[in-house]
Amino acid sequence: VQLQAFGGGLVQAGGSLRLSCAASERSFSRWIMGWFRQAPGKEREFVAAIGWSSLLIRYADSAKGRFTISRDNAKNTLFLQMSSLKPEDTAVYYCAADRHIGLTHMQDEHEYDYWGQGTLVTVSS
Repeated sequence: VQLQAFGGGLVQAGGSLRLSCAASERSFSRWIMGWFRQAPGKEREFVAAIGWSSLLIRYADSAKGRFTISRDNAKNTLFLQMSSLKPEDTAVYYCAADRHIGLTHMQDEHEYDYWGQGTLVTVSS
């Protein structure tokens, strides 16, 4: 499966941004999808993940209450709505996919076999 993330950009602190991730796979609805991010000089970290039916969603503590992950299976697209953005949210955001991830491992980047190229989000103070 090929993933393409887009929607990043420069936004002021407190602002909002919506990221999208387009998937080439027709069976997109069967894939578990996740968002991860990597800030300059830091390791990549989990942001949010969503199960194939959208019934199961996981968020990192840093994302809870501010970010919303969703998916449109009919359009093979994953979204990340980000609000109340902070300068510490500045990072390259990656979408990832896999078909076989245990429910307790959705936050583990090593469980995902397919990755998009990343989109840069810069939050100015």
